[in-house]
Amino acid sequence: MTTIAVAGKGGTGKTTIASLAVRYLVNKGETPVLVVDADPNSNMGQTLGIEVPITIGSAREQGFAGDRDIPGGMTKDQFVEYKMQEALAEGKGYDLLTMGRPEGAGCYCFANNIIRRYMDGLSADYRHVIMDNEAGLEHLSRRTTRKTDVLLVISDAGMRGLMAAYRVLELADEMKLDVGKKMFVLNRATPEAAKALQPEIERLRLPLVATLPEDSGLFEAEVAGISLLDLDESSPSIGGCTPLFDKIFATA
Repeated sequence: MTTIAVAGKGGTGKTTIASLAVRYLVNKGETPVLVVDADPNSNMGQTLGIEVPITIGSAREQGFAGDRDIPGGMTKDQFVEYKMQEALAEGKGYDLLTMGRPEGAGCYCFANNIIRRYMDGLSADYRHVIMDNEAGLEHLSRRTTRKTDVLLVISDAGMRGLMAAYRVLELADEMKLDVGKKMFVLNRATPEAAKALQPEIERLRLPLVATLPEDSGLFEAEVAGISLLDLDESSPSIGGCTPLFDKIFATA
């Protein structure tokens, strides 16, 4: 099994790249794939064109609704696991779990432990796991049982994006995450921008593996409500991402 975690600041295109990784694996027949939307600004379901029944955050809240709401014969942790299974959206060749946000205050250690145990058991049933993370890597840090084969950090063509990517990689080291390889992708960059940013990329020692072009077709697909799984093969994003994914899944 290969686990890929995608991270970066908001708006850099990490959800798009994670979705295109799912497309790549499904088209290659490398299924089933577990997709985890661990970004609080959850929109992976939209890019994949699949309806999300409930989020894990919502399931966690319902698990604390009170014993009177738990069906007879079920323990609280069994009820939470049942709600999480309900949150698993099934697609063609992949399943999607959306983490979402906790809605209330208080300690969620009990539910978080159930989620971790459930996630570790569930992951074993899949050939690949793609996790779309927030820059803080909160959910990635909870996956203590399984190694992350590749941490793929995304930046747009700007200095703030580069610094955010640097901090993500620094945070991964500080948290002592079990990561096999760290890779950096410069997204939505013209050749001129990529050239101008190269000295800063080298100064920050960002492990650049790919530079992806701007693609107006992505915006058009979003406006039209087209799933990125149905993106045309002629798309610049597909042309740019395919060699990247060939590299990732050949070496992960």
